[in-house]
Amino acid sequence: MSAPQRTLWLKNPLGIHTGDTADASGGLVVSGSVILEAVPAGGSPSQPVDEVFDASKHVIIPGLINTHHHFYQTLTRAWTPVVSAELFPWLKGLYGVWAGLTPRDLELATTAALAELLLSGCTTAADHHYLFPSGLEDGIDVQVDAVRRLGMRATLTRGSMSLGEEDGGLPPQSTVQDADVILADSERLVGAYHERGEGAFVQIGLAPCSPFSVTTEVMRETAALADRLDVRMHTHLAETIDEEDFCREMFGLRTVDYLESVGWLGDRTWLAHGIHFDDAEIARLGAAGTAVSHCATSNMRLASGIARAVELEAAGVPVGLGVDGSASNDGSNMMMEVRQALYLQRLRYGAAAVTPERALDWATQGSARALGRSDIGVLAPGRQADLAMFTLDELRFSGSHDPVAALLLCGAERADRVMIGGGWRVTDGQIVGLDVPQLIAHHSEAARNLLARHR
Repeated sequence: MSAPQRTLWLKNPLGIHTGDTADASGGLVVSGSVILEAVPAGGSPSQPVDEVFDASKHVIIPGLINTHHHFYQTLTRAWTPVVSAELFPWLKGLYGVWAGLTPRDLELATTAALAELLLSGCTTAADHHYLFPSGLEDGIDVQVDAVRRLGMRATLTRGSMSLGEEDGGLPPQSTVQDADVILADSERLVGAYHERGEGAFVQIGLAPCSPFSVTTEVMRETAALADRLDVRMHTHLAETIDEEDFCREMFGLRTVDYLESVGWLGDRTWLAHGIHFDDAEIARLGAAGTAVSHCATSNMRLASGIARAVELEAAGVPVGLGVDGSASNDGSNMMMEVRQALYLQRLRYGAAAVTPERALDWATQGSARALGRSDIGVLAPGRQADLAMFTLDELRFSGSHDPVAALLLCGAERADRVMIGGGWRVTDGQIVGLDVPQLIAHHSEAARNLLARHR
């Protein structure tokens, strides 16, 4: 008989946002990897607990869930030639640099991105890696190792590019692969790493990059493979007007029509950006259950537009948040991303329609739905014990009154504690078992060397 799980009471937090309707003002009881009980205000756990953590100085929220990133891009933040470029020239300027990525570069870039996310209160991250130049064929394997070392949850998507410049696409030929190579490696990765069921730490998705970098053949065959393997699908869509024009010229279709024509309009799919949809397309996406990852900071950085997040959600579209690549953000801070989404969406819909709690729900339960998960994103009994705890003892919070609202309105950036599956991964603002100064030194050197090779 296995030993009973140890229980921990996170007692009487300064503030708490659970995403659930039950009162948890008295804190949460964690048993093993899951939440056992929500304790109401003034109450105590229904059974004796093994340990008590005084949370009276902490605001507790569900672990943030990042639904769209490109970890490798942490090596090309704030690169002068593309600092003021929009999407297509930005990509054209960077493709040649990224083509020089090595496995060690990717390891460091992935670790840096995950560490930054973790310190911001993020417990689950989805990455869209679509660059497999010569020597980087095992890129996803490299990422799996990095995720496991940090103890985070991740949906790692096997991206792809098959439509190079010679065939009317955007990326250089050195970065594209043949369809049979893409599909074979996709199936290998799902077999090797994809975990199913509640509490999964590593999951694999399939993610052709975008309409302007993959063929219709790869899109269709990926959809068939994802259906057979029962995994999720991800791609960029409707990010810019340039992309809309490309789809019209290349395929004779608007973006959602194209999505449907290749078998992607369904509840297995989540889309990055999803800015330029008309009313009818929003309704179609909602009816299909196709999700959207809203990337507020990136959309402002590249002047791409403002996603219609409130209308998408009202139509039935699961809406999550993503930081996007750290060369179009240029950070990997998920709490800052929630703040940006709050303010950007208020510009479109007004303050009353977009509350701090709603923005947090996009980054937690909305993001969980986008990734096809029901075990994370809410702090409630039976859910995974993934949570972030913030203190409000900095000058920026002095004079604040609503602890949950203060996280966003006063600009929280760094979690004091982060728990994943019942285990502490950040304590006292530090990642357990990671030498961050050493990581910064190695990562910065790799970034310099990558640009030196490009020159």
